[in-house]
Amino acid sequence: MATLQLSDGTTFHGQSFGAPLDDARGDTSFASGEVVFNTGMVGYPESMTDPSYRGQILVFTYPLIGNYGVPSEEKNAWGFSKNLESEAIHVRGIVVASASEDYSHFAAVSSLGRWMEHHGIPGITGIDTRALTKKLREHGVMLGRIQMENGKLKIENEIEDPNKQNLVAEVSCTEPITYEPEGECIATIVAFDCGMKRNILRSFLKRGVRVHRVPWNYDLQHSTLPYDGVFISNGPGDPKACVPTIKSIRWSIDQGIPTFGICLGNQLMALAVGGDTFKLKYGHRGANQPCQELKMENGKWKMTERCIITSQNHGFAVDEKSLPKGWHVWFKNANDGSVEGIAHESGRFRAVQFHPEATPGPEDANELFDEFLALIKGKNH
Repeated sequence: MATLQLSDGTTFHGQSFGAPLDDARGDTSFASGEVVFNTGMVGYPESMTDPSYRGQILVFTYPLIGNYGVPSEEKNAWGFSKNLESEAIHVRGIVVASASEDYSHFAAVSSLGRWMEHHGIPGITGIDTRALTKKLREHGVMLGRIQMENGKLKIENEIEDPNKQNLVAEVSCTEPITYEPEGECIATIVAFDCGMKRNILRSFLKRGVRVHRVPWNYDLQHSTLPYDGVFISNGPGDPKACVPTIKSIRWSIDQGIPTFGICLGNQLMALAVGGDTFKLKYGHRGANQPCQELKMENGKWKMTERCIITSQNHGFAVDEKSLPKGWHVWFKNANDGSVEGIAHESGRFRAVQFHPEATPGPEDANELFDEFLALIKGKNH
């Protein structure tokens, strides 16, 4: 037996699966972090390997998880994961209503439980995830830990707060890496890796883009790399901790270099131009978030009839009222009205809060990569 204990003392009882919580000495280890929920019906391997979940215990609201197994961890010709969103599992643990031991999928090579055990990631099943999700929606995300039911965990072992760590530094690359497209190179970008999902790299490379993937604290102003545009990736934690990245984005915008951001990149762009961000109550994590586009008409930004369904994973958002002159909301969340994208009136600097590269989720917004490339090539200005 195992328990999920929240920071307010609430306890949920279930069964342990994945990596065992007991070690050979009979002591009890535990997994702690920020407890968040994801509403996606599929995509658990991609979500668990998404670096944006670093430091979090992930609750899946869909009741049956693991029934189609896990794909191989093989790498592609560029040396990064072919099937997953990174080369590691970044969640500290998962919580599910029912973990399937059996799986059926032509591309699966392992069960979810065995995969988690191999990577040292514990899970708890048999939890009333509906009740847990309702609690998180009411009170907001909470710290918590997964531990053995009758373990010897001492009371002084507090729940670790990942928000006090520099999570981006943990998931970013440590030195520049250049990826060459297989065919003709149509453009070159510098891509800040703040915890970049690998399908972002795949999305650029298949479009013929040379990618210079650089660390989160890379000094763009003094870079010797040749490039046509700048990209800022997704990533975990509080955007205000990424001071070096914000400095480089500000310099890029001051130079007029076409710049595009996704997820954390949206928040960092807002901070770079003098805007502000705030922590959402329970965040947006799932594959069915509707976002409505705004466009400039007759000198004013107006809501259009275009609404796209998007994949999302973020706990922070941009404060709309903080955006300076010349900056406008590009997309809004149709559910709660939060900012889902910002753009400068020049059209050269844009960012979205959702994930155009999907995985998991719909590909409605995939064309935003093409719009960024068109901007780089001068077709939009």
